[in-house]
Amino acid sequence: MRGTDSTRQGMHPGLAPFVGALPLLGVLSALSGCTVGPTFTKPEAAVPQEWRTQGDPRLSKQAEVDTRWWKSFGDPALDRLVELAYQQNLPLQIAGLRIVEARAQLGIVTGQQYPQVQVATGSATAVGLSENGANAANFGVLDRHYLDYQLGFDAIWELDFWGKYRRGVEAQTASLLGSVADYQSALVSLTAEVARTYVVVRTFEVLIEQAQANVKIQEEGFRIAESRFSNGATSELDVAQAATLLESTRATIPQLEGGLEQARNALSTLLGQPPGNVEALLAGPRQIPMAPATVAVGMPAEILRRRPDVRSAELYAAAQCARIGIAESELYPSFSIFGTIGLEASTSGSSSGNLFSLGSLAYSLGPRIVFPFLNYGRLKNGVRIEDARFQQLLVNYRNTVLKAAQEVADALTGYANAQKAMAFEQAAVKAAQRSVELSLVQYREGAVDFQRVLEAQRSLLEQQNNLAQTNSSIATNLVALYKALGGGWEVRQNQPVVPEPMQREMDKRTDWGDMLSKPRAQETKNSSPPGKQ
Repeated sequence: MRGTDSTRQGMHPGLAPFVGALPLLGVLSALSGCTVGPTFTKPEAAVPQEWRTQGDPRLSKQAEVDTRWWKSFGDPALDRLVELAYQQNLPLQIAGLRIVEARAQLGIVTGQQYPQVQVATGSATAVGLSENGANAANFGVLDRHYLDYQLGFDAIWELDFWGKYRRGVEAQTASLLGSVADYQSALVSLTAEVARTYVVVRTFEVLIEQAQANVKIQEEGFRIAESRFSNGATSELDVAQAATLLESTRATIPQLEGGLEQARNALSTLLGQPPGNVEALLAGPRQIPMAPATVAVGMPAEILRRRPDVRSAELYAAAQCARIGIAESELYPSFSIFGTIGLEASTSGSSSGNLFSLGSLAYSLGPRIVFPFLNYGRLKNGVRIEDARFQQLLVNYRNTVLKAAQEVADALTGYANAQKAMAFEQAAVKAAQRSVELSLVQYREGAVDFQRVLEAQRSLLEQQNNLAQTNSSIATNLVALYKALGGGWEVRQNQPVVPEPMQREMDKRTDWGDMLSKPRAQETKNSSPPGKQ
C-alpha cells in the first residue's frame, strides 16, 4: 500500500510499511507447522501369561482387584488408620505438592508458544552532551541539554516452525501426568505400609499375650516342682529348671513390649503425628487381621495398567522422547517476528516536543532468521544426549515391569505357602497344649521327670509363636500382594492433592487460583502419554 493511498484513507504515511508487513507475518505464522523429533510409541514389556499359583482356590484371576483392599480384612481400626494416613501423611503431601509444581510448569511452557517478549516501556531521560564531543560543532544549532521522553511496546515472537515449543508442552504434559502417577504410587505404598505396620502391632500384642499366658502355665509348673521338692519327692534341680524357664519367658515380655512401642511409633509417623498418639486409634480386639477366603489377583497384563509406578516410568520416557525433538529443533534455523512501536519526543531550549502527537510515532517491525550453522557438533551431541537419556528410560520402564511381576509372584508364593503352613501350625499348637496338660499331670503323679514338663512347656510357647508368626505372614504377604498389584490409589483419583488447611496457607502467600483445589484437564483423563499406544 502506497503512502498517498494511506493518506487519503486517513492513515499516517509512516504506518504504511507496518501495514504492508502484515501479510508476511501471516505467511510465516502459517508455515510454523512442522514438528521434528520422534513420536513416542508405547514400549513393549514382557509379562507372564499366567501366575504360577493360578490353581490355588484362594486366588481368583477372574475378578477385578479390590480398590479398597484393606477393607477385606474387616478391621475397623485399620480402616480408620488408612483414612487418617491419606489426610495427614507428610511425604504424601510432598508428592501432591509436586503435582501442583508440575501444573505451574506446564503453564509456563504453554505460554512459550506465544510471543515470548511482550513488554511495555517508558522512560524520561535528561541528556547533557560534552562540549568536546563529536557534535560540538553543531551546538550552535543543537542544544547541549535536553529531555527525552519515550513510551512504547516491544514484542518478539519466535515462531514454532519446527515444533520446539509444542514438544515442550508435550514433554511437560507427560511430566505432569508422571507426577500424578508418582502421587498414586505414593498412595499405594502408604496404604500398604500402614496395613503392614498395623499387622506388626497386632502381632506383637498377640505374642505378648501368649507370653503372659505361658508365664501362668510355667508358674503352675514351678509351684508343683517346689511342692514335690518340699515333700522330698524330687531334687532341687527340678525347681531350678522350672525357675529358669519361667524367668526366661518373663524376660521376653519387655523385649516384645519394646518392639510393640517401636511399631506404634512407626504408625504415628505414617499418620503425621508425634509418637504416642495412636493408642486410642488401636482400640478393638488385639488379634492379627484375618485374610479373606478369596483374593482377586486379576491377570498379569493388568499390572501394566494398574501399577502407578509402571505408568510413571512410561510417562517420563514419553516426556524425554519429546525433549529429543526440542534438541533437534536447534539444528535448524529459527524464525522470529520482532516489533517495537511507541512515542518519542525531546525538549530542548525553547522547543517543546508533543509526546502524544502522531508525529511522535516511532516503530520498527520485521522478521528475523537465526541459523547456528557453525556449532562444531555441539547441537548434534545435544540431540544424542537426549536420545541416550530416552533409551535409559525405556530400559528403566522394562525393568520396572519385570520388578512389578516379580513382586506379585513373590507375594503370591509367600501368601499361598503361609496359608498352607497355617493348618499344620494350628495342629501343632493343639498337640503342644495337650502335651503340657499330660506332662503336668504325670509329673504331679511322679510318672515322668520334670524334663518332660520343661520340653512340653517350651514347645507350647514355640508353637504358639510360630502360629502367630504364620498368621502375621499371611496378612503381610497379602498386603505385599495388593501393593504389588497396585491397588488403592483409585479411591483418591481426581480429588485435591493438597489438604484444605495447606491450600489456605499457600493462598495467603500466592495467588494460586484454582490450581490447588482442582485437577487439570489432562489429569482427569486416562493418564496415557501422547503418541502411538
